[in-house]
Amino acid sequence: MPPHPALGTPTARAEGPQKVTGAARYASDRVPPGCAHAWPVPATIPRGRVTAVDTAAALALPGVLAVLTPYDAPRLGPWDDPTLHLLQEPAVPHRGWYVALAVAETPEGARAAAEAVRIEYATEPHDSVLYEDHPAAHTPEEANGGYPAHREQGDPDAALAAAPVRVDCVYTVPPLHNHPMEPHAATAVWDAERGGLTVYDSSQGAGLVREALSALFGMAEDRVEVVSEHVGGGFGSKGTPRPHVVLAVMAALHTGRSVTLALPRRHMPAVVGHRPPGLHRIGLGARPDGTLTALTHTVTSHTSQVREFVEQSAVATRIMYAVPDIRTSHRVVPLDVPTPSWMRAPGETPGMYALESAVDELADALGMDPIELRVRNEPAVDPDSGRPFSGRHLVECLREGADRFGWTALRTPRRDGPLLCGVGVAAATYPVWLSPSTARALARPGGDYLVEINATDIGTGARTVLIQVAADALRVPADAVTIAIGSSGLPAAPLAGGSAGTASWGWAVHEACTALASRLARHDGPLPPEGLSETADTTEAAKAKPPYARHSFGAHFAEVRVDTVTGEVRVHRLLGVYAAGRILNPTTARSQFVGGMVMGLGMALTEHSSVDAAHGDFAQSDLAAYHVPVQADVPDIEAHWLEDHDAHVGPLGAKGIGEIGIVGVAAAIGNAVSHATGHRLRSLPLTPDRVLAVLG
Repeated sequence: MPPHPALGTPTARAEGPQKVTGAARYASDRVPPGCAHAWPVPATIPRGRVTAVDTAAALALPGVLAVLTPYDAPRLGPWDDPTLHLLQEPAVPHRGWYVALAVAETPEGARAAAEAVRIEYATEPHDSVLYEDHPAAHTPEEANGGYPAHREQGDPDAALAAAPVRVDCVYTVPPLHNHPMEPHAATAVWDAERGGLTVYDSSQGAGLVREALSALFGMAEDRVEVVSEHVGGGFGSKGTPRPHVVLAVMAALHTGRSVTLALPRRHMPAVVGHRPPGLHRIGLGARPDGTLTALTHTVTSHTSQVREFVEQSAVATRIMYAVPDIRTSHRVVPLDVPTPSWMRAPGETPGMYALESAVDELADALGMDPIELRVRNEPAVDPDSGRPFSGRHLVECLREGADRFGWTALRTPRRDGPLLCGVGVAAATYPVWLSPSTARALARPGGDYLVEINATDIGTGARTVLIQVAADALRVPADAVTIAIGSSGLPAAPLAGGSAGTASWGWAVHEACTALASRLARHDGPLPPEGLSETADTTEAAKAKPPYARHSFGAHFAEVRVDTVTGEVRVHRLLGVYAAGRILNPTTARSQFVGGMVMGLGMALTEHSSVDAAHGDFAQSDLAAYHVPVQADVPDIEAHWLEDHDAHVGPLGAKGIGEIGIVGVAAAIGNAVSHATGHRLRSLPLTPDRVLAVLG
């Protein structure tokens, strides 16, 4: 390590030794002496209400401490997410909704007790099937993120009808599930003597969990501490409090014991959110030279009867290309299904699959190279807001990727025995989000430094990068810096989400450490025993409305082999090239880009869930049925980036990189399959049965 490590230096994870030796403690590892265990009971009907609960057999089992039901569970206070109002009433809004909670001395005992609980129901008619002209479909005012659900400019219908060349197609994306490696888990420790609650939670943001628990259980926030020190992934599903943490606290307060609850993986699809299915209708009109004249993108998705969630799947379409007449709209259908929520790059991932596939279809109709079609329609400013981009560089990503990939030489489809070989390309984008954050930096008499911030490292390497940021600002070696993160008792900071974490936290850490370095330069003599500290608060600067449209961009390239005998699609190569701000740590950045690309590969080829019409639940509820990519499925993946120090996104010039890696990958693979086979498949995933159906 150089004495003054500059940002941009490849650096191994600071917590790596802890993780590989098992010393890192996750939420369900924080089991104090005498800790009890809880197991929830999911509803087995698609809609209705609980009419009776028989707990006698469960309570008779050895070691069972309690069974909580809608009739005797602690009452909860108001909170804006009704999915957390658990065991408050007998209504069952969908299959999998929790209707009881068993608590026992051991996890095995809690599971046995949960299975012994007998629930009687009154069922009601249910509707769980999404289709485009569903009578309940409507256009809300807003989609997720506060975006207007409907935007229109010009007369896109007339422009589309008049276009010399046009495509009109429907793409479908099935329900998808986050499935982080670590299931959702929490350990609740109730200290009756001091009236305080400590919760170890698998969460992307301890501060928001504390706020929710305080409101739900009527406690002052200073009596609640939430710790999320190590988190084994989330992909959005841990972005807000989930049922497990509320139930763990319920059980702890009811029994007076510490309680651990780790969700069974089979429960997760129904209770921690999912990417909703999407029906995308896209129309594109162009002149013969490829200039776009019209674009329409309407997406229909489902939501639950519990809480409306509208994935912003058509929003990215608004900023991608220069089109004079454009309409983007979101329609949502409330059904008797689990509540959807955030999943890696919500909106951009499914929306860009549809848009970038349609752009490829238009290139085919024009007889034009799909890269050249995209370049021809590059906008000078943000088409949606009219503001200049703080940095775009999409054309450079496409050109650089084409050179690295050998695009031109591969544009002729070829056959290798039973294998059809083809290549595809798609653009990628993700917005830049920066949230207010606070941090504290302390210089200690021993010559080392402590940085404190309630950031959360969900496996991205945030700890390591924040140490680099601090060391860079203090002009000291990285091993002189210790960082404390993942606790609601630390200086407030936003959750790990929206690819905003490291850029937002890093800004505050940079400011605090820069101020501390300046103070130390003015200080004479030894430090006082308590050291010297400085704090920073970026609220005012982060909330200022920027005069620029701030986004990251990229390009994905895929080469595939399609087996004409089995219908199997194998991705031979994947390449991503990104303009995503200043790369603070190439080692962890490459891991994030590649991880996103692998997830996009799964979306394209293997990941698929479906709602069982009879039961209103997901048929694929575990990793035996829901197929995430494994090592044998993943080719040699390359990730590269351009120099893109964006001066308009804070002092570090950094943008988020956790999500752009998935955006567009499914389209690039789908476009490659179309190139190889001469047939366009418009429903994901591209499974052998679908491929064989078009090959004949």
